Amino acid sequence: MKVYFLGTGTSQGIPVIGSNHPVCLSTDLKDKRLRVSIWIHWENHSYVIDCGPDFRQQMLVSNCQKVDGILYTHEHADHTAGLDDIRPFNFRQGDIPIYAHQRVIDNLKLRFDYIFKTENRYPGAPSVLPIEVVNNHPFPIGNKTAIPVNVMHGNLPVFGYRIDDFAYLTDVKTVHKSEINKLKNLKVLVVNALREEPHDTHFNLEEALDFITLIKPEKAYLTHISHIMGFHEEVQKRLPENVYLAYDNLEITL
Repeated sequence: MKVYFLGTGTSQGIPVIGSNHPVCLSTDLKDKRLRVSIWIHWENHSYVIDCGPDFRQQMLVSNCQKVDGILYTHEHADHTAGLDDIRPFNFRQGDIPIYAHQRVIDNLKLRFDYIFKTENRYPGAPSVLPIEVVNNHPFPIGNKTAIPVNVMHGNLPVFGYRIDDFAYLTDVKTVHKSEINKLKNLKVLVVNALREEPHDTHFNLEEALDFITLIKPEKAYLTHISHIMGFHEEVQKRLPENVYLAYDNLEITL
């Protein structure tokens, strides 16, 4: 199974529009971050976790040719706003399954009502097959199983996902002890680390590293990174040897 980091930035991306922050002015490609998302593929199966406003660009850069489904973590725009851009996949494949909490599906129906219409549909509208994700109810994706992991983004429940020995958690601030058991014996954990300063709804760097120490994966990759975190090259030097700052277009193999 391969995991491709389509985007590793925060809701504004890096560089931030109009910002003169040194990281936003960096020429290092690892300091340029699109909105957070990953592409997981193995054999003939291909899935995306989250579909943000940079989705079209991410699909072109990664050369992703097929999307068998989209797994959503939550409804915030940086994770969902690219839904209209699934149309080229629709034209080749038909309905695209989307897996999400019912609250997220309801939110998408409000924001993208034309996609979910059953009558008088616009001929070029995307088409999806909504599938509700319920905590503690694993579900099939291709010939593998996705295990939802319920975490809290401030007061908002968010789903992370475990697939085989890989787990992806983003926009996490707290995790209940009952969910920790789902994260044992991981080869790779991906988790958010916004910045060094504390934040109300996201792990900061210290919290992310403490969480990694608790989970004990073989390797961990940090994502959903703000420009305030600092330059990629400098931050990486300060991390434990099995912890890495993810960056856009990084691909790892499990």
